[in-house]
Amino acid sequence: MQKFDKGTGFLIADPENDYLKKFPDYQEIIKSASSMILSSSGWRKIFSEDGNEESRTERISDSDYIIAALMAVSFTKFLKNRKDKQAVILLGMDSRFTGPAIADAMIRVLISENVDVRYLFIIAAPEIMAYSNTDPDLDGFIYISASHNPIGHNGVKFGAKGGVYGGEESRELISTFKSLISSTEVLQEIGDALRNYSKDKYLDIIKNISLWKKKSFDEYLAFSKRVIADSNLPEEISGMEERIIKAGFKRKIGIISELNGSARTLSIDRKILGDFGITVTGINDKPRQIVHRIVPEGFSLDQCKDELEKKYKEDTSYILGYVPDNDGDRGNLVYIDEKRGKAEILEAQTVFALAVLSELSFATLKNDHAPLAIAINGPTSMRIDAIAKVFGVEVFRAEVGEANVVNLAKNLRKKGYRVRILGEGSNGGNITFPAAVRDPINTIFSIVKLLLFEDLFKIWCSKSGNELSYKEKYGISDILELLPTFTTTSAYDNRAIMKINSKNHAILKQRYESIFLKEWELKKSFLKKKFGIENWKEINYEGVEEKSGFGSSFRSGAEKGGLKIVFSDESGRESDYIWMRGSGTEPVFRILADCRENNPNREKWLLEWHRSIIEKADKNY
Repeated sequence: MQKFDKGTGFLIADPENDYLKKFPDYQEIIKSASSMILSSSGWRKIFSEDGNEESRTERISDSDYIIAALMAVSFTKFLKNRKDKQAVILLGMDSRFTGPAIADAMIRVLISENVDVRYLFIIAAPEIMAYSNTDPDLDGFIYISASHNPIGHNGVKFGAKGGVYGGEESRELISTFKSLISSTEVLQEIGDALRNYSKDKYLDIIKNISLWKKKSFDEYLAFSKRVIADSNLPEEISGMEERIIKAGFKRKIGIISELNGSARTLSIDRKILGDFGITVTGINDKPRQIVHRIVPEGFSLDQCKDELEKKYKEDTSYILGYVPDNDGDRGNLVYIDEKRGKAEILEAQTVFALAVLSELSFATLKNDHAPLAIAINGPTSMRIDAIAKVFGVEVFRAEVGEANVVNLAKNLRKKGYRVRILGEGSNGGNITFPAAVRDPINTIFSIVKLLLFEDLFKIWCSKSGNELSYKEKYGISDILELLPTFTTTSAYDNRAIMKINSKNHAILKQRYESIFLKEWELKKSFLKKKFGIENWKEINYEGVEEKSGFGSSFRSGAEKGGLKIVFSDESGRESDYIWMRGSGTEPVFRILADCRENNPNREKWLLEWHRSIIEKADKNY
């Protein structure tokens, strides 16, 4: 009998009937798995049965159904290596159409593996992760999602205690999956488990969805308020809420919440914004009401921008809007330029810079004694370094990947630093401690505090030497004018992606370095005259490590981390950088240039020069 979700009306599963049309042969499973990305950021592939990455079918192939079961068994093996009691896990998904089919395979084998499953159905990624950190009985979570990939893609993220696994844990899970899928005996055992499981237990799991969803909603709401207040003390949490509400009487704030049918449509957004006195207008706020591409960049923000501008003409309190990705852990913003009365899109790097400025100003008010630090990834703009310098805050960088940045922040805390804010400026959004994942709600409230608490803007004006620019009635455009000026390639600009032939990143980087040395000698006079560039250094990023030095001795393993060339001027001040990082799963390199000042021509020249060196290194590979 088919079971449907009470809240959405969507099909959950049919526990009394087999999903499989037939058990696929071994080669079909191996072929299907060959396209899967396996990384600490998540496992993913196209799961739609028709192979269309934009498909809205709810069906997955028989081979992918087995792969879904294999992913769940990989997690149970991982947990059994760590504890001898019955594992208790959370299982949830974003709003993609293939999520329930993947979950169905997982639940059947998890029951057979004697795992206690708390099924949350469609739930935002930050919500399931926050919940996983609040209940000591929970051993981990499986989250079914392909993040910002197109809707026909899907996959999983594994984690516990508030965040996804990285480092050794991620490598162990990947190794376990590869080992399992190579065994025909294991595949046969999984086939048996998919047919011979307790249907009564499955029905109980479905019956309890609403119970656990209510629990997760309440825990996430309470956790988010602790994050906003930067405190666990009830009086400080309620005090922050009262302060924002009181400031909102003086300056009302309205927000357009364009959720694009994501998992955030079922989360706390409207509730928490309303609790703080913020007016919300929801757009595309029903699950699976997906009207544009999932990645919240560029034209994906156009509808939100248009709606915000329209709403602002009716009600001038509407000055912000946000758009998340499908799992709801990323979100980028649009804002009203109040001088022009026009809505504008904020670049991902700029969103992160505003959040950093707000939280560092807020930390200054708290006057904690612990030294402050920021953890970011390699391609985050040097604008963050410039902001941090104003506050006397140290900046540390890790390889691309949320887990890398989170683990770097953990390491810094062990050394005595206070790391309030961290993240990947190149990808949008921020992580605000004690959260261990990006969350657009935290981003929104960083900006709200900056707009409503005049002392935060006053602190920035004073510390940055712009005392005379302070005024009581200010908007986002006024703050933007006082940010350190940089020109940075957007991670989602077509110019930021290169198709390459090289499979061996170690050899490609060695060739790049050799060609760069020759190019530097040829162009250093031009670079000095044109851009004031006098010198350079190389930095490599691997996991949580940042290694300054030239050559392969500063890299290890497969050398798939980021490589950066940082340029400096006559005074030794770092002025620009060019960066690259290859994908470990496809012939793609991501590249970026970051330059001081508003100088698109400078950024364009450096990026094209960088690209030409990579092309030469890749030629005739």
